[in-house]
Amino acid sequence: MKQRTPVFVNIAIIIGLLIIFYYLFVQSYAFFKSPYFWGTVVIGSIMAYIHSALGDLVENNKFKKLSDEEKAAYLAEKKVPYFQRLYAAAFKKQSDTQEKDILIDHGFDGIMELDNQLPKWWVGLFWFGTAFMVLYISAYAFTDFASPLKEYEVEYREQEASVAKFLADQPPVTIESAEFSEDNIAAGEEVFKTNCVSCHSEGGKGGIGPNLTDNFWHNQPEKTLFKNVFHIVENGVTGTAMQAWGKNGVLTGNDIQNVAAYVYSINQMKKPITPAEGGAPPYGDEAKWEKK
Repeated sequence: MKQRTPVFVNIAIIIGLLIIFYYLFVQSYAFFKSPYFWGTVVIGSIMAYIHSALGDLVENNKFKKLSDEEKAAYLAEKKVPYFQRLYAAAFKKQSDTQEKDILIDHGFDGIMELDNQLPKWWVGLFWFGTAFMVLYISAYAFTDFASPLKEYEVEYREQEASVAKFLADQPPVTIESAEFSEDNIAAGEEVFKTNCVSCHSEGGKGGIGPNLTDNFWHNQPEKTLFKNVFHIVENGVTGTAMQAWGKNGVLTGNDIQNVAAYVYSINQMKKPITPAEGGAPPYGDEAKWEKK
């Protein structure tokens, strides 16, 4: 007669399976605060105790039918702690006498084959993997669990919210606090394409507006090129088509900082676009910008 699994082990298995099941379908550990989860745990535990009680009745009935030797062997085995018995069963090795009973009647080169059963730990992992596979596929097919599109959308929204919060918490960028950074050039190029390219043309080579790639500037209110661009974009130029993008509320201080970085890059980090290359002719006086 085989020893039965203790009820506390069955309860632990039930709780573990419930946690896996709830997580696959809820996709968070918020269910720990749910009365439905703990109600399921209580119901599962009660059922485990009922099953154990019924098992005791069946075990007692079978025990009465054993011989004295079988009873003694059973009681001796029952004194061994459960986990010790479990370990021994998982890694059990048969004796030489037992090997004769499972010897297959063929061999090769003196090597004989035994009809061994698979180790119990391997069988247990197999059935656990099978049960988990069924739960996982069910959750994947009928819920949003492990959906890459859903996870991407959630993470994207969280990132957008965190960026918006960060920008909201930052003080507005002003001409005093604005600084040039190469990290802002790409964002500034997008601002330029959206708002400035109609007058200054692609790459800032000039058209209706002046050429931004050469060193001739009609308006030089600031001593450095980066601050000068920031000032002009923010305040505009009276009597021209250059509006006050900042003061009119079209561009934020951060946008102006970015587009100033882009204009600085095409003026200082690239060679000028000359009239022979399609650029507008020089307009204004040659600038002598101070170094940052």
